[in-house]
Amino acid sequence: MKRKFDYFVVLAEMRTGSNFLESNINSLPDLACIGEAFNPHFIGYPNRSELLGVTLQQRERDPERLLEEIKSQEKLTGFRFFHDHDPRIIEEILQDQHCAKIILTRNPIESYVSWKIAVATGQWKLTNVTRRKAEKITFEPEDFARYLQSREDFRARVSKALKRTGQTPFHLDYEDLHDIDVLNGLSLFLGSAHKLESLNKNLKKQNPKQISEKLTNPEELSATLASLDRFGLERLPDLEPARQARVSGYVACENAPLLYLPIPSGPNDRVKAWLKAVSEGEVQSGFNQKELRRWKRKNEGHRSFTVVRHPAARAHTAFCTHILNSGRRSYGQIRKTLQRVHKLELPDDPQDAAYDRVAHRAAFAVFLEFLKANLSGQTSIRVDGAWASQSAIIQGMANFAMPDLVLREETLETDLEYLAFRTGAENAPLMEQREDSPYSLNDIYDDDIERAVRAAYQRDYMAFGFGPWKASN
Repeated sequence: MKRKFDYFVVLAEMRTGSNFLESNINSLPDLACIGEAFNPHFIGYPNRSELLGVTLQQRERDPERLLEEIKSQEKLTGFRFFHDHDPRIIEEILQDQHCAKIILTRNPIESYVSWKIAVATGQWKLTNVTRRKAEKITFEPEDFARYLQSREDFRARVSKALKRTGQTPFHLDYEDLHDIDVLNGLSLFLGSAHKLESLNKNLKKQNPKQISEKLTNPEELSATLASLDRFGLERLPDLEPARQARVSGYVACENAPLLYLPIPSGPNDRVKAWLKAVSEGEVQSGFNQKELRRWKRKNEGHRSFTVVRHPAARAHTAFCTHILNSGRRSYGQIRKTLQRVHKLELPDDPQDAAYDRVAHRAAFAVFLEFLKANLSGQTSIRVDGAWASQSAIIQGMANFAMPDLVLREETLETDLEYLAFRTGAENAPLMEQREDSPYSLNDIYDDDIERAVRAAYQRDYMAFGFGPWKASN
């Protein structure tokens, strides 16, 4: 009879009950769980040097070899895998549809305290209660925060991988481990022909007291828990589509080791003019990734940089350049849809005297309302790079290479002077900012405009610490 899976993995952490789960799995004649097969410090179990005929040294050279041995066993065989186990093998495990996934979790406070006690006492398993070692530990908020973050990051990675590949794991909580019916449900999930008649009695619970009785400073725990945002209420939703690095738009100097990564609707004309002056008129763009790597190898000590702009100024530039001025063909349909659906009133000619400052402010305010909906995924119009959040664009850059420096428009002159100095280039003056608009942002900016910009670009305000826009920007 063909079995459902080739092997299984218990995705858990220390002190979540994984030893107890393993002992019960091993009570079933056609299943085998062989410990922490990919623990970087031992193979299977402490003080072991070999597992299924594979030595620790062989596994270190080729972790796939051990995985193949696990798949080839007569019994359906699996292992326990924690967040800090061999990172070379985890992606293959997660992608493999023929690997059964068991996700075991426990209240992180309980597992953290249990872990700290085990470290303090050196007792990781208990089979005889008369030998139980008890010790109170001191709760350390920063240590717990690191502990929690590493495990949440791993859990999120696992969850996303399984969703993307359409796999359904078997979820177990620590409390489920004492429910024989749940464990027999796991047996069915794995395709075992057997059921547990009783739970394994060898392993004993090591620390049965309340959490507060295990700590020297329980009040510190209470204060820490009160400060945690467990439901993500303060999390900013990230609904923008992922962006890719626009390598073809990068600008490099021929005669200086400088590479500019433009953000659309930023002060790009100013920076490009500065680069030309620094490079004595010689700049290069239109790269593909191979060509850009070649430029980087040729220019040892190069510096790549980008420039962020205040969201109010950037949104105004995007509006004036791509929406107000109807000559931009690629945005013509978006312009029409904004007029028809979002009731954006625009002139045929922005230079028309009837299009005054009041009309410009009203049109920009409607555009900002559209931006808020657009960046939240609530419109049918694409999230265009001209107004996508700068944090999303920089994240897209990181898919190829992060910029060395993120400069600010308001301090651009001194920042570029420093950059020229660091790369040994001759600095050049920075030209004045020009905008293709009948009215400047300064003509229409007020507190209501600032609030509307902030509502649209919460992530950029948070990521870059922007305050209210100032005319000097």
